Amino acid sequence: MIRLLLRTLLALIGNALGLWVASLVLDDMSISGAAFVVAVVIFTVLTFVLQPLVTKVAVQNAPALQGSSALVTTFLGLLLTDLLSDGLSIDGVLTWVLATVIVWLGALLAGVILPMFLFKELLAEDRD
Repeated sequence: MIRLLLRTLLALIGNALGLWVASLVLDDMSISGAAFVVAVVIFTVLTFVLQPLVTKVAVQNAPALQGSSALVTTFLGLLLTDLLSDGLSIDGVLTWVLATVIVWLGALLAGVILPMFLFKELLAEDRD
């Protein structure tokens, strides 16, 4: 249970960082301040739900795409969050592609780097 909570916390932080950085870097992407938290929560929930589905479809229909399932999930999460939330706005094909890569990369880096700093004691206990 604790692992699920930690994984969820890391996903929220990573997605928040990825969405924030993407909105800073990309002119055609914006996240309103008040709705930022709602957009992050919606996006995180959607990616948790969509990831197993996208991976399963990729494995069954196109095994070569299995590695890109995280990017597909990120894109679908952004698309649905844009539709469901008033706080996120993305315009233009290039902006969609770049936002997908930036948010995916932010979540990936947060998932790799943050545990080393935030959960150092827990990781040390697991190794013992």
